[in-house]
Amino acid sequence: MANRLAIRIHAIDVPDARKVHDHPIPRSGGTAMAAGVIFVVLLLLPKNPALVSYLIGCVIIVIFGFIDDFRGMGYKGKFAAQIAAALIVVLVGDVKVTNLGSLLPDGWILPGFIAIPFTVLIIVAVTNAINLSDGLDGLAGGISLLGFCCIAYLAYLEGQSAVVVVAACLAGAIFGFLRFNTYPATIFMGDSGSQFLGFSAIVLSLMITQRSTPLSPLLPIIILGFPILDTVLVMAQRVAERRPLFSADKNHLHHRLINVGLFHTEAVMTIYIIQAFLVIAAIFLKYHSDWFLFVGYSVFSGLIFAVFAVADKTHWKLSRVGFFDTVVKGRLKALRGHRYAIRISFQALQYGLPALLLVTCFLPTSIPVNLSIASGVAIGTLLATRFLMRSWKPYVLMAVLYLFTPFLVFLSTEQPVAWMNDTYERLYQVSFLILAFFMVTTLKFTHRQQGFTIKPTDFLILFVAVAVPFLLSDFTQNKNLTVIATKTVVLFFGFEVLVGELRGEYGKLTVFTIIALTVVMLRGFFG
Repeated sequence: MANRLAIRIHAIDVPDARKVHDHPIPRSGGTAMAAGVIFVVLLLLPKNPALVSYLIGCVIIVIFGFIDDFRGMGYKGKFAAQIAAALIVVLVGDVKVTNLGSLLPDGWILPGFIAIPFTVLIIVAVTNAINLSDGLDGLAGGISLLGFCCIAYLAYLEGQSAVVVVAACLAGAIFGFLRFNTYPATIFMGDSGSQFLGFSAIVLSLMITQRSTPLSPLLPIIILGFPILDTVLVMAQRVAERRPLFSADKNHLHHRLINVGLFHTEAVMTIYIIQAFLVIAAIFLKYHSDWFLFVGYSVFSGLIFAVFAVADKTHWKLSRVGFFDTVVKGRLKALRGHRYAIRISFQALQYGLPALLLVTCFLPTSIPVNLSIASGVAIGTLLATRFLMRSWKPYVLMAVLYLFTPFLVFLSTEQPVAWMNDTYERLYQVSFLILAFFMVTTLKFTHRQQGFTIKPTDFLILFVAVAVPFLLSDFTQNKNLTVIATKTVVLFFGFEVLVGELRGEYGKLTVFTIIALTVVMLRGFFG
């Protein structure tokens, strides 16, 4: 719907000399994300001055960003909107940078006449930093997603439930958006989206670090480290070259990564890894010395700058004619030409995945009766779609698998049957590794042109799936959450790959699913 609206009102990103895409793409994704987040926040959270001012600021940012996407707007209009949104947050919501920790003499607090303009400057700067990082498919969204996950966790530590909910809503909206924005993108977030994410990231960061908290006030610099570094380096180069600060160019770090020889997806993945490193650092160093964080980030930024400075000076390029590209890729290309490679990997996945799911149904000590009832309902629904609503079959099948898999994995891990000794447990764990191997080989050797493929977004999914349970296990005392999350992600990806390869022939997978559900139903009712 957002795509159709963007095309109708001509909110289209047309390629030019500094763009990396080669055809017009709608840029309405940001408005859709913002609408969803604002609606949910209004519905779920009690209102307070800080939250209301944040939402008003978001509306201003999104409206002016949408106008810019639709008709174009100079930097003066953008700055006016950003400053207005920042002032509302500062003056109405009382979100101000007054504490710089140990960077100032002990006990020093910035007075209002300094704190207010300083905070507005920071909010505007970071809003534009995320906006400027939106140069490759999935880049700004992925960076922001990692940042919001970190913010949600830190807010959870500090008991700021409103910030947790807002950050989680933002992360969820980005997850949905990235499925259409990962290379090759079919929709862009536009200025409305990138400014909305940047504004949200810095305001929420300040909310959790500038109140009465042991968290370091310098954490926002680490959480949003990559876009801040990118913006500083680009602006410094423009000053050094005596060019206008707001002139467009291709000197951003993502452009430079492509210039040294990385492919589009490789450049995005590299930045994801850097940003993930910074997020992990922010989590583990959250209570450390402010000077330690400041010096550490400065050294990190200096290393990044030095690497690119040397690459620019020496005109270094990544050699694509090496062992990996010539031998490994050559062999893989040859294997892809032979049908037996995809046949072996696909057959292993087609029968191995349902078999693993079926085994999982027998591993819990007991099955809750409610889950058994739900299994019976799911069986009836699958049979109904088989005979009455065939066009719904793939959607219902995937919905059933996605709904029941996490429960089965959780029960089998938390309440394993008595005969599940260490040997059987290791074999069960290894089966997930084998399944993951055949998933990757199936994707690599497939001749399919459409459907599920591995993308940089999947790195984010795996990172969040593993990191979040690991962090929350400190509070739940449940050390199995990481294992549960990893198993669930492997099964989910396996279903995605298998359904893509089946090309509409879902009969065998449906039969396996009904058998698994029948086992769950009978075990719940009869033990």
